[in-house]
Amino acid sequence: MARPFRTLRRLLRRIGPARSAPRKVPRPRAVAVVVDGGRVLVVKRHKRGRDYAVLPGGGVEEGETAAEAVLRELHEETTLVAEIDRLLWTGRHNDRPASYFLMTAVRGRPELSGPEALANRPDNSFELRWATAEQFADLGLHPPDIRGPLAELIAGSGHSI
Repeated sequence: MARPFRTLRRLLRRIGPARSAPRKVPRPRAVAVVVDGGRVLVVKRHKRGRDYAVLPGGGVEEGETAAEAVLRELHEETTLVAEIDRLLWTGRHNDRPASYFLMTAVRGRPELSGPEALANRPDNSFELRWATAEQFADLGLHPPDIRGPLAELIAGSGHSI
């Protein structure tokens, strides 16, 4: 009976003790808030049978600041070029830290581009569109907790692209 334990001990010495996998730290998200009068630019999604909308943005790459990421992501997804007016707020997006930036000096016309354009198909669609605060709920703007602050922002906004 002692023999199987001895074999197991030898094997463990050879491969080392069990180690748990390192915890993956969620990659922060940088989000562009592009306002045109009483509307904001959103990406309407249809994915796995669900319809919802998000603001343009994406993951902050290693060695990149959230401010750098938001400018890159906005251009990659929409072809728009802009400057940052200010950081509006921070929060969470699908359990990821998120920084929301108000964009200014926006140049160009929004056109779907980058990985989103390449992945665009009926079962995983991306559509750029302008939305008013009244449309946020119907569009399923995600995350839901940004709807109120975003509605307040565009209600008092003089921003226009």
